Amino acid sequence: MYKILIVEDELYMLNLLNIHLGKEYDIITAKDGQIAYEVIQQQSFDLVILDVMLPYISGWDLCRKIREIGDTPILMLTARTDLSDKVKGLELGADDYLVKPFEFEELKARIKALFRRYNHMEIRNSYDDNKIIFLNGSFIIDLQSRQFIINQLLIELTAKEFDLLSLLASNPNHVYTREILLDKIWDLNEVRDVRNVDSHIK
Repeated sequence: MYKILIVEDELYMLNLLNIHLGKEYDIITAKDGQIAYEVIQQQSFDLVILDVMLPYISGWDLCRKIREIGDTPILMLTARTDLSDKVKGLELGADDYLVKPFEFEELKARIKALFRRYNHMEIRNSYDDNKIIFLNGSFIIDLQSRQFIINQLLIELTAKEFDLLSLLASNPNHVYTREILLDKIWDLNEVRDVRNVDSHIK
């Protein structure tokens, strides 16, 4: 069963959320940002439902702190309707933003959509000797089929471009000189000019 942390300072709303979601999920509640932050440091959750206007630590700051810890999905639930607030929440790392008042059926649908999205990412991030995967599955190099995929779009690369990208992605934080790249990517019978490296990198 998925475990959800609900951070809400209005007792009435907190009880409603607990009633509507408690049958499907394991619910933990927190009435202010400080309590929520302490709980998050002690337990892991599959989702955080987060109000913005909270005592002690605001929802904005708590969202930022959660993102510093990990990639737990965050659904912001708030009465703030300004577009700038929604943009701010998403920029701070929230995955979704639902404005009060709302229908609980919509909330449930959004929760399920977040779980599907993150489960899909976890599958795509699973270890595979034939794939190099970054950014929660949005950057994939398939070494067997020699395909490069970004955000589920196939990117056409030449053979040398693919070899260069695969080498660099396989060795993050490693610095290569042009001469080393020539030795690793270009055969001895090919034209070996450092300018070839520059043009392919560009």
